Amino acid sequence: QVQLVESGGGLVQAGGSLRLSCAASGRTFSNYAMGWFRQAPGKEREFVAAINWSGVYGNYADSVKGRFTISRDNAKNTGYLQMNTLKPEDTAVYYCAASSGLFGANPRSYDYWGQGTQVTVSS
Repeated sequence: QVQLVESGGGLVQAGGSLRLSCAASGRTFSNYAMGWFRQAPGKEREFVAAINWSGVYGNYADSVKGRFTISRDNAKNTGYLQMNTLKPEDTAVYYCAASSGLFGANPRSYDYWGQGTQVTVSS
């Protein structure tokens, strides 16, 4: 089992920045790829970004490419999502997830999920 706890969400004005953290416990964090997903009210959960176990390879949704950066610190068992130039359409609950397989965009690839952290971007 891997337990994931997100933090760092909040209310920010458009154009601002936030950094989300995902603290992992349980099994060895570096054995898992990590992803970030988000879900806005009335919408399906959507892929945001993912990173492989070592942190060398990343993958981003087109909607956040160039604005968001995913990273991880395996020594601290923590993953991050740096979000810059935030837009109102980025408003959602953000979830981190861990995958023992691929680090792709399909949420079904992920084995463990956090409870989510709310990000609200005001215009």
